[in-house]
Amino acid sequence: MNSDDQDDDWEEVWDARVDALEKAMQTSSTQILYAPHPFQLGGNADVLEFANYQNGFAYITAELTGKPTACFTDYELMICHRTNDDWGANIISRLAAYTQEAYIGPGESMDIGESTPPGSTIAAFLFDTYAQFMLFDHPNEVRLCVGITKAELDFKMKHGCDKIIELLKQYGVYPFTDLQRSSIPLPS
Repeated sequence: MNSDDQDDDWEEVWDARVDALEKAMQTSSTQILYAPHPFQLGGNADVLEFANYQNGFAYITAELTGKPTACFTDYELMICHRTNDDWGANIISRLAAYTQEAYIGPGESMDIGESTPPGSTIAAFLFDTYAQFMLFDHPNEVRLCVGITKAELDFKMKHGCDKIIELLKQYGVYPFTDLQRSSIPLPS
């Protein structure tokens, strides 16, 4: 295969992925945030920005999925903020490399306290399947990374993922990661 064929394949996969993600999100992406070093060469992932998504901003990696025989995994990472905040796009771009080593399943959580900005109250990511899409006749998911506090993480560990997601939705937090918020009221 010559380099022109590889470039054509890359463009075909990129265009199909963006189209599938835009259909899953039911809106068009507003810009591409390019990683400084290519993901395929050990760098970070490019990220699509969806401005004005649910009165906020959604950021989704656009490098993990592809043709079933040549993709890295079957999901893209997503984070939402109420304002335009590059922290979220940067963290999921960097987290994409971790998906090369470990599968991040819905319902799992990950300590991120060391990676948050100063003054943040967020201690962990909670991962949830936010949307599904087809790419080259293969099912894929948009894996939401929602920031949760230490108390919310403890509650999740004790009562399960579904219960904390229900409460995050009830209190208007989900799907957003608010870096400097108080924990939601949690039942005993």
